[in-house]
Amino acid sequence: HVFRHRISPCSARGLHSRSSRTNRPRHRAVVLCAAVLAIRSPSEVEYGIWAPPSLEERTHTSDSLTTLQKGGLDLLTPEQIAEREHLAERNRRRGQEAAEEVEQQKFDRLVERKMSHLLPPRLEGEDATPCVASTKFHGKALFDYKGTSWMAPPAGAAVREEGDTEHHTCYVPKKCVHRFTGHNKGVHRIRLFPKTGHLLLSGGLDGKCKVWSLETKQVMRTYIGHTAAVRDVAFHSSGNTFLSASFDRFIRLWNTETGEVVNTFTNRRVPYVVKFYPKDEQYFVVGCSDNKIVTYDVKSGEITQEYNHHLAPVNAIVFVDDTGGANPSMKMVTSSDDKQVLVWEWDIGVPIKYISDPTMHSMPVMTLHPSGMYVVCQSLDNQIVVYQAGDRFTLQRKKKFMGHQVAGYACDVACSPDGQFVVSGDGDGKVNFWDWRRHKMLQKYRGHDNGPSIGCVWHPTEPSTVLTCGWDGVIKMWQ
Repeated sequence: HVFRHRISPCSARGLHSRSSRTNRPRHRAVVLCAAVLAIRSPSEVEYGIWAPPSLEERTHTSDSLTTLQKGGLDLLTPEQIAEREHLAERNRRRGQEAAEEVEQQKFDRLVERKMSHLLPPRLEGEDATPCVASTKFHGKALFDYKGTSWMAPPAGAAVREEGDTEHHTCYVPKKCVHRFTGHNKGVHRIRLFPKTGHLLLSGGLDGKCKVWSLETKQVMRTYIGHTAAVRDVAFHSSGNTFLSASFDRFIRLWNTETGEVVNTFTNRRVPYVVKFYPKDEQYFVVGCSDNKIVTYDVKSGEITQEYNHHLAPVNAIVFVDDTGGANPSMKMVTSSDDKQVLVWEWDIGVPIKYISDPTMHSMPVMTLHPSGMYVVCQSLDNQIVVYQAGDRFTLQRKKKFMGHQVAGYACDVACSPDGQFVVSGDGDGKVNFWDWRRHKMLQKYRGHDNGPSIGCVWHPTEPSTVLTCGWDGVIKMWQ
């Protein structure tokens, strides 16, 4: 039966003619093998050519394309065609964005290769989230019997406006009068409450920020929101909020009074310095490890501008109010590890002035003189240099302050409110004072042990109060 349907008579006669009688058993075996190979499924043995489809045929049919899949778009409605085009464009953009993100990550690793042993692991993926923030209040009560917040300045506290150099006469402090302890590791940056200075903000290498009361000499609140060391902190001009930038690549905006996190920012780069824009503090700028300065909107959290002309990580930013120049405006002065100082117009991504010289060294810290006429810079060749702040931004070659060792450390530098003295820490843990006009070192104190005296601030209203911090975890008050 099988032989009749699968092998034609001609083929059978040819087979018989080519076979001899002695090979008839072998011939039958060949015919049977051919018949078995021609059978596609066991059901064909019973039904012949009218057998139902085999498993292979059913699988092939189910995998075949439909008329629409083969391109029969004429059967689709215009809405379906538009939806398909939209999905195709969306998938194309997603693939392009993913490829660009991979290329950007490769470029970032290339940029950071020289300091990779100093930086924490880079965040991977879009869902990288910061740690859960918490806070702890250490004072007696959040409000007194009058309903006044713990943040309010004490009764009768003096207020000094920015740039007022005739508010009071300052003097060089003579001794350490108090030690603030509470950080588990070193303290990297300290900042005083604007205008009154009755509160002190500190950022530590333990990833915590603390606010201290200078009146009661105790810590008032601790802010825990980073998994790595805090690199910089900055108060809002009202003091109600402050920024903390950490090596975990996150920047957080805190409510000073309640300890709540108002917003969290990141561009997956290490932030080295943060500053509020003085004329509109809805914006702040960040100097990053990818050689850029970026501007953030406080409310939306979006990046509104990028300044990308440095060739190395940006270390310092200072704003200069150039109202007396040819083009009155707020200038932004930045310095970087590329040993250049750039001057920018606000919200314009191209610098208006390059300051670069073969004899220059990296200047990791810059501050504005209280008169607003000079920018004081800590240079890593163990001296403090001064630039004129204004239309020219020229180096004041005769105004240098030397005698301390800061090579390798970003030691802070500060000026007295009346502009008569300059104070700076150094890599040996000492605190140094100079006379502004005579450029002479007036005093040197042993400040901190087991590391540099990294931060210093001069009190805005008290004439001879200076605060310093070091990597020994201690904050000292000098008077």
